[in-house]
Amino acid sequence: MSAQPKKIIILGGGSAGWMAASLIQKAWADKGTEILLIESDVINKIGVGEGSTPALRLFFNYLGIKEAEWMPACNATYKCGISFPGWTSKDDPAYADFSAYIHPFYSQADWKTGNAFMHNARLRRDGIDVPAHPDDYWLQSYLAKNFKSPIAAQQLRDEMDYGYHFDSALVGNFLKERLLSMGVKHLVDTVDDVTLNNSGEIASLITKANGEQNADIFIDCTGFAARLISKALNVDFVDYSDSLFNDRAVAIQSSIDCTQDIPSQTTSTALSSGWAWNIPLSNRYGNGYVYSSKYITDEEAEKELRAHIGKSCEGYEARVIPMRLGRLTHHWHKNVLAVGLSQGFIEPLEATALMLIQHTVELFISHYEEMFTEQRDTAGQQNIFNSQLNEVFESIKDYIVAHYRLNSRTDSQYWCDNRDNTNNSPRLNALLNAWHTKGGDFEAELTRHNAELTYFAPSWYCLFAGKGHFPTTVTKPEQHIKVAPTAEIINYCQHVSQQFSVHNEQLAKVYGDKWPKSK
Repeated sequence: MSAQPKKIIILGGGSAGWMAASLIQKAWADKGTEILLIESDVINKIGVGEGSTPALRLFFNYLGIKEAEWMPACNATYKCGISFPGWTSKDDPAYADFSAYIHPFYSQADWKTGNAFMHNARLRRDGIDVPAHPDDYWLQSYLAKNFKSPIAAQQLRDEMDYGYHFDSALVGNFLKERLLSMGVKHLVDTVDDVTLNNSGEIASLITKANGEQNADIFIDCTGFAARLISKALNVDFVDYSDSLFNDRAVAIQSSIDCTQDIPSQTTSTALSSGWAWNIPLSNRYGNGYVYSSKYITDEEAEKELRAHIGKSCEGYEARVIPMRLGRLTHHWHKNVLAVGLSQGFIEPLEATALMLIQHTVELFISHYEEMFTEQRDTAGQQNIFNSQLNEVFESIKDYIVAHYRLNSRTDSQYWCDNRDNTNNSPRLNALLNAWHTKGGDFEAELTRHNAELTYFAPSWYCLFAGKGHFPTTVTKPEQHIKVAPTAEIINYCQHVSQQFSVHNEQLAKVYGDKWPKSK
């Protein structure tokens, strides 16, 4: 046997299927692996989110695809971070200065100012009256608030990290056209049956028009249906609904005028029974309301979202999307790898869906090759792989759950129930206790519980500090206590941010003659 499969069948297209095909083609096609992607033309593809983490930039860089090539084809814009307005109480004076904050994509440029923020946040946690709002310390927050791109007009010593906003369906189509031109095989067909061999592995897929299709490895990209991993192999599912209440989303587009300033941030605004996203593309805004059906009906959610968006969504249809939050116990089982919604989903609050697709496939490629170089049996290698991937899911889940536990709203039962819910992991409980205990070593708990697997300490600090979780009684710092110079940092960040291109202007440069000239 070789360190790569002879043939892989990917069942399902969309962003999951074509991202998986892209990574496998890059890694194994020149080593003889045949790739066949089968997708149906009657299944609607779900596009829950249209934002990314900086991982997507690494994805395109790895494939050698320039921004000027893919961004115009996918109506993409730049993303400096995510703004979270409305997650704190409007009536409690303790949260008056924390009505919103930005979770930035920080980089080397933020090293000194970021450490200053965390230093002041530690002091504020101990009841010392010092400035500790994250937006003052991170360069990306200044870029986002001033409609700047994360691209400097002139070369700086430290390059910024950033994500993107995009049309996820167009990303899938872009990758599809690219791969078909590179020889990846493609069938538009429906799978009528799945056959298993004596070992319980998938032997073949029986398609309606093209008959039996065989492979060594099958990749399940069939969305929530999980046609192979769940229905054929009966892999168990770990439900997250006891700690994450939201099970629905309603999505509505709205118009955008590209002659006006285009935001370089996702906005995630807390509403009565969940939160609403607003994502700027080059041709429209993407909007949605992620909510719990136990607290609001689909009709009520649509009405509330339309009122939140305003007139710019008039004439656009609403689409309701059921969501199943959780993960599989085994993402790679026998000869099937689940990728995308088929393997699990954590609501799109931090735009982690494409990152998980990318991470899953890259980790699979690495582990599959290692299985041969280290001469390990398949089951043992799969156990290591599944354990690592499950830990990533759990780490992201804890970060998302923390958003809800730290809310301070009292205007609806939904927010009160989320705050009072005690279905937390031991790790999240330890972090909550450490932060809220005077003298508690928060960073030691992050390390002890491996909480920085997906979100580093600055992100956790932004989350707790951004939602205003500090003592209400504070004292002035004594003379011997060193306080980070916030006023100087603000001046510094304001000065540096002026060296970055206006978002619209940078997009026009990347798009060239494809940039829209008017509304």
